Amino acid sequence: MSAPVLFVIVGKNEPLFEAEIDTHSSVGAPGQNDLSTRQNYFVLHSALDLVEKSAWTTNSMYLRVVDKVNHQQVSTFLTAANVKFMLLHGGKGEEVVKNFFNEVYGYYVKLSMNPFYKYDTPITSKAFEARVRAAARAYLS
Repeated sequence: MSAPVLFVIVGKNEPLFEAEIDTHSSVGAPGQNDLSTRQNYFVLHSALDLVEKSAWTTNSMYLRVVDKVNHQQVSTFLTAANVKFMLLHGGKGEEVVKNFFNEVYGYYVKLSMNPFYKYDTPITSKAFEARVRAAARAYLS
């Protein structure tokens, strides 16, 4: 019943990082899984306009739930450099999602201070991915 959590970091023009985290180790039919994955990406992509609209209405970096589709919610965290952290989840608590975003933001800041990382380019670091997945399992399970 519970769908995987989809986490995406969006830069100015393209996604910089994508992770689909299965917080429960249930395996569904491959066709349904592929269809739901495409739908999840569509939901996140369609929520980008709502994120842009919400960004002008608050000074907070955590924009909370910006969109709800069926039983899924899109929560967003906006950095000072206008990089968007978007999370598609099945209705996790607001504090839990905020704590997840804050931890991942710390990882992103450390990555961006790396002299070998160029701003607004896809994130290919395996260590970053492992830390994001560990944070998702810790907070969103």
